[in-house]
Amino acid sequence: MKEGKRQKQIGGLIQEEINAIFQRLGLGFIHGGMVSVSSVKVTPDLLEARIYLSIYNTTDKKAILHKIEERHWEIKKELAARVKHQLRRIPELKFFLDDTLDQVFKIEELFSKIKADEKKDEGPENENP
Repeated sequence: MKEGKRQKQIGGLIQEEINAIFQRLGLGFIHGGMVSVSSVKVTPDLLEARIYLSIYNTTDKKAILHKIEERHWEIKKELAARVKHQLRRIPELKFFLDDTLDQVFKIEELFSKIKADEKKDEGPENENP
């Protein structure tokens, strides 16, 4: 289903505000890992916001996500204070890991392996005339 104009507006607003809240609450850097909001998707009824987080420089991403989920009421309270004049109801916040960057690295790694294999296969043919 296509995302509507109002959903996109609210998603963008929430993304900006959540990034600012993370900086203020010290959630931008947890356990040496850097956290940023990569995107926010809002349901058509505007009652739920799915917040996708990119987490860098850490091996235990789920632990960092768990820490953020533990503080979701504090985050929602801050968000409500910031957007109370723009939204009637503050959506329920759901946090998810955004693994698109990991997938990009895996795909690039596969392409480099394929290129290396192609060069191996071409090498012996070119050496014997």
